[in-house]
Amino acid sequence: MKTIKNKTVLITGASSGIGEAFAYEFAKQGSNLILTARSEDKLNFLASKISKEYKVKVSVFGGDLLQKETPYKLYNQIKEAGLSIDILINNAGFGKWTNFLDESIEQYEDMIEININALLKLCHLVLPDMIKKGEGGIINVASTGALQPCPYVAAYCASKSFVLDFSEALYGEYNKKGITIMALCPGNTTTGFQSVAKAYTKGMAADKPQDVAKQGIKALLKNKSFKIVGTMNYIQSFLPRFLTRKAMINVVSSMMNSKINR
Repeated sequence: MKTIKNKTVLITGASSGIGEAFAYEFAKQGSNLILTARSEDKLNFLASKISKEYKVKVSVFGGDLLQKETPYKLYNQIKEAGLSIDILINNAGFGKWTNFLDESIEQYEDMIEININALLKLCHLVLPDMIKKGEGGIINVASTGALQPCPYVAAYCASKSFVLDFSEALYGEYNKKGITIMALCPGNTTTGFQSVAKAYTKGMAADKPQDVAKQGIKALLKNKSFKIVGTMNYIQSFLPRFLTRKAMINVVSSMMNSKINR
C-alpha cells in the first residue's frame, strides 16, 4: 500500500493494548476506523475520544470472537452499514504461560478459536473485496514466540507459528494482486497480556504497544511479509538458524521453566 490516509481499518481486540495503540496510530495518519472487541463500552469511549481528537470516522461493532459465528456476523454488519474494509488488523488473541497439563482443554480450545480460527475466517471474508479493489492490507499479530518451539508456552506459541506461516503464505498468493499480508511479531509488550497469561516477566525488556503499532504500520507500507519488533528480538531470531532444534528447545525450556516453576 502507498498510503493509509482515508483508508478504513478494521481492528480486532481494539479496546486495549496493541489494538488500542493501532487505533490511535492509524487515526493520527488519517485513517477511518472500525473497532471491535467484547468490551463495547470501552470501544465507544475510545471511538468518541479518537474521532474528536483526529477528526476521523470511527465505527464500533461489539462481538466475542470466541463465538464461531462472530466473524461472519461482524463482516455482515460492516457491509450493511455501508462500510468497506481496506485494511484488517487481526490483533485479538490471548495466551497462557503454564505447564501444559496445568491448564484446561477448554482454555486451549478458546485460544485456538481466537488466535487461529477467527483470524483465518476474517482473512477469508475480507480478501475478495480487497482483490476487487486491487489494493488492501492485512496485519496478523503473531509473536516472537512463533519463531521456535516454546516449552511452557506450548499452545500459545504454536498458535502464533500458524499465524506467521499462514500470513507469509498468503503474502505469496496475493501480493501480486496488490494485497500486502504480513505477520507482526512483537516480543514482550506492556499490555494486559501478562495478567491474562499469568506471565512472570520481571526483569524482561518490554516494548510499548505504541511502538509495536508504529513499526507494524511502517512495515505494511513497505510491503513486508513479516516484521519482528525490536532490535534485540530481531538479533535473537537468528538463534534457531545456528542451533539444532533440540538445542533450541533446551534453551527455551530452561529459560521458561525458571519463570513458570519458580
